[in-house]
Formats: sequence, structure tokens, C-alpha cells
Amino acid sequence: MLDSCTTAQERWGGVNQLIDRWLAERKQLVFEYSALSSREPSMAAAPDRDLESFCDVLVDYVSAGHFEIYEQLIREAEDFKDERGLDLARQVYPRIETITESAVAFNDQYGEAGAGVDEETMQSRLKMLGALLHERFELEDCLIEVLHNAHQDMLSTT
Repeated sequence: MLDSCTTAQERWGGVNQLIDRWLAERKQLVFEYSALSSREPSMAAAPDRDLESFCDVLVDYVSAGHFEIYEQLIREAEDFKDERGLDLARQVYPRIETITESAVAFNDQYGEAGAGVDEETMQSRLKMLGALLHERFELEDCLIEVLHNAHQDMLSTT
């Protein structure tokens, strides 16, 4: 998962500062996820700072997607009258929304759980969330690629 994150930053870095910052948050999210998912059960301590840190980054990342990035990409597609990009956004956004709901539910359950988290159950849910996040990253990359490439072509012909 981290390799695809690095590749995305190389491909999309520089599109603009907002997306650059968001991709840096993604990289931090993947780092936090990897640390949390690979820890030994005995490493969980009360309060569980690793889990809280992951949840903080998770909420920041999904919030930035919904309240900053997607709005900007859709606005750009509308400004450029990019029907292909708008169609793609309409297709992938519902799935991204579903994944966001899963991320928020994970945060609601574990974000301030403190002591008493069942490590085995949390790890199982974390693994499911990791698969969903991987899917979300791919959908986001596709959306950025279609919108960025379409707009890049339009700018170069004017």
C-alpha cells in the first residue's frame, strides 16, 4: 500500500498545493496504518496512543477529501465543461462515500477508546478498513488522473 502511495505522490505532486498536502496526509495515514497493523498485541497500552494517532490522521484525511479535494476537482471539471470527469466523479463518489462511512465508524469506535480495546477485534476491523482504504486510494488516483489530464490538455491547446 505504501508503494502505491509514493507512486501517486510522484505522479500527482505539483498539481497544486492542496493535493500535495492531501497526498502527504495519505502517506502519513499509510505509515500510521502500517505501524498499528504490525504491532504485537502486548504493545497496546492504555491509553492507546498508536490507535488514537491513526484515527486522528484517518479523520483528517477523509475530511480533506470530502470538504476540500473533491469539491475542487468537481468545480474544475465544471469550469472546463469536462463531462468525462464529471461522469467519473458521479460513478466513483458513492463508493468513496461508503468507504468514508466505514472510516468514520472505525474512528467512532476506536478514536477515543482508551483502555479496554480488544486488540484482536480491532486488528480484524483495521485489516478490513485497510482494504477499503486501498480501494479508495485507487479511486481517488483515477479521479485525479482523469481530471488533471483532461484539464492539462485543455490548457495546452489555449
